[in-house]
This record gives sequence, C-alpha cells and structure tokens, in this order.
Amino acid sequence: MGSLCYAELGTALPFSGGEYSHIKRGLGSLPAFVFIWTSTFTKPASNAARALLFAEYATQPFYGRCPAPQVLKKCLALAALWSLGILNGRSVKMAAWVQTVFTVLKMMALSVIAIGGIVLLLGGRKEHLARFEDAFGSETPNASQIAEAFFQGLYAYGGWWSLNYMAEEMKNPSRNIPLTVMTAVPAVIVFYLLVNVSYLTVLTPKEIVSSVAVAVTWADRVIPSVAWIIPLSVAVSIFGALNSSMFTLGRLSYAGSQSGHLPILISMLNVHSCTPAPAMIFSTTIASIFVIPSDLIMLTNYFGFSAWLMIGLTCASLIVLRYREPHLHRPYKVFLPVPFVMVAMSFFLVLAPIVWSPKLQYVYAFLFMLGSLTVYLPFIHFKLHFAFVDKITCYLQLLLEVSPADGSADSKYE
Repeated sequence: MGSLCYAELGTALPFSGGEYSHIKRGLGSLPAFVFIWTSTFTKPASNAARALLFAEYATQPFYGRCPAPQVLKKCLALAALWSLGILNGRSVKMAAWVQTVFTVLKMMALSVIAIGGIVLLLGGRKEHLARFEDAFGSETPNASQIAEAFFQGLYAYGGWWSLNYMAEEMKNPSRNIPLTVMTAVPAVIVFYLLVNVSYLTVLTPKEIVSSVAVAVTWADRVIPSVAWIIPLSVAVSIFGALNSSMFTLGRLSYAGSQSGHLPILISMLNVHSCTPAPAMIFSTTIASIFVIPSDLIMLTNYFGFSAWLMIGLTCASLIVLRYREPHLHRPYKVFLPVPFVMVAMSFFLVLAPIVWSPKLQYVYAFLFMLGSLTVYLPFIHFKLHFAFVDKITCYLQLLLEVSPADGSADSKYE
C-alpha cells in the first residue's frame, strides 16, 4: 500500500528528494524541514545498522559458534560505509554497476535458501512438518509489541520508498515507477516468505531468536560442508542494500540543500565527476558516528519510529494534494482509501510504543524532532546568516573541488 501511494507521488512529482519534495509540496516548508532534519540522522542510523549487520555476517564464518570481537565488527562496518561513500561520491555509473551485480548475487543466495527449505518440506520428515503444527500458538502480544515487531519486519522491506529519490534521473518515470512497484515488491514478498518458511523448517522459533546470524545457523544444519557460502551471500545482500540506501540518501541531502534547508555546500557537485560528493561525505560521517553504539535493535526501533512518522506525513501530503491540486497531471492514481489506511497505520506504529510501553529512546526521538524548530525559526524562517559560514564554504569548495549544480558564474569556486 505504501509503495502504491509513493508511485502516485513519484509519477506526478518526479523530483529528487523523494518524500522531502512531496511533503514540501503538500504540507509546506516546516513539515519538510522536520522531515529532512530527522532523516539527516535517522537514515544514516539505518545505514549504520546495515553496515553492522554486514560485518556480523561477514565475520561469523571465521569464528564458528563464538561471537566475533566487537572492535573487528565496528572496523569492518566503518570500512564498508566509507568504501561505498567514496564509490557513490566518485561515480554514479560504478555505483549502479555494483548495485546490479550485488542484486543478482542476492537473488541467487535467497533462491538457494528458499529451494533448500522447499526440498526439506517435500521430503515429509516429521521433525520438519511438526514445527508448523502449532505455528501461531504463542500468547497474544500487546499493541506495543506488535508495533515493535512491525518495525523489525518492515525494516527488511525498506527499499520500497527508495525509488522516488531517483525519479528526476529516471527515464519515463510515469511508466517505470508503477511497473517497478507492481513487479518488484510482490517478488520480494514471495522470496522473503519462502526464506522464512525455509528457516522455520530447520530451526525452532527459539533457535531463530537466539541465533546471532540466522542464515549461518540454517547453513550449518542443511549444508554443513559449504556452510560458509550462505553467510557470505547474506553479507553480499546487505552490502548491496547499503549501497542503494547510500545512493538515495545523497539525493535527499542534495534536494534539501537546493531548497535552502541544508548548507549550500551539500548541494554542490564535484567538477570532475558531477556527483554530489559533499552530500555523500556528510551522510557517511553521520552514519559512522552511529556505528559506535552498535545496538542493532535500538537503532532499528529508533529508525522505525521516526521513519513511520515521516511515511504518515508523506501519505497525508498525497491526500492534501488530491483535494488542493485536483488538476495535477497524475499518470498513475492510487485508490483513495489506501493513503488513509497508510496514515492510520503509520500513526499507530508511532503512538503504540509511546502509549503502551514508553521508553526513553522514543522520548528522545520526539524531542529531537521538536528540536528542529530551534534551527528552522532563526535560520530558515528569519534567514539569519553569519559571514564566517561563507568563508568556510569557500574553503571547502576549493578543498573538495565542487561547484553549485547550475554552474552559475557567481559560484565561489569560480
């Protein structure tokens, strides 16, 4: 439902920046600033979580059942972040090529796990079938537990909002965005369901929860002689997802800077490669800071809480635009009750943990969003400006060899 809402917004408003551009058009400058202020930190937090997960799977085969050292995992996570940050800051074509290769490898790895599970189920052994007899027999979770479970599950499907960030650079977005949504999202759902069925065929729910890397445990049971292939494949999959996420995050920072909501330097392009190098350096630096705590569950829940508030605002902007701009050209139109359901679900996911299981991390996240007002009012609304910022911008322009995107003659670099 979310991807269908985004398909309408992406085809009607094919601009860089994804949700940021849609919220700005539908709800105004302040909600858009709250979005980019929050996303500037939560999306790098998500990248940090992915990088740590990549490090977990990449190191696990070398340590068997023992946990890998935290310092090693953090160093590897930082190496992955900066390798991809430099790649995306140097060449868009190379980043796209890496994405294609890693997507193919990812689908091959998922196919091995899915087919392995189907073969075991068709074998009809009692211990495999017995695990599905009382599959939903646990006690009923409360609303907060449901919301946190959704944060974890929906995190795995997180790519569906990425497409709109590239709408401005896409050929024929009015055709390709809906087509991609209607083919890729169902394909991912089918693959993920088959993989989870495969996990549950071999492992009990308790074993899945206690496992540091589920695919490693699965491979040790099913294909012990070549078990190292699976964690390596999962690491490849996460690396590809991280590359995609960093690619889109650079576009968000670029769009926010062009609108005056982030420092002007971030929207500048490298004079040699025409890539948003400052935006990539900015987002990768913040992600690197989030690697330090290294608590994956905390990072995912914090990201999920903030992300779903912003998704709710994006779907609300679709509803507002339907009534405020009825004549806007919309190559694809979603069934109108769908965005209303998405807004309701988004706010349930945001409010349920706060109401039923209040935790300090949610209070901090909410206060952080409100903190955006202390920046918006003086610097955006009243346009407060300091002369020394221009000197810093000029120095960094020369250092990074970047200039404004339009290449105007009044750029400081020139």
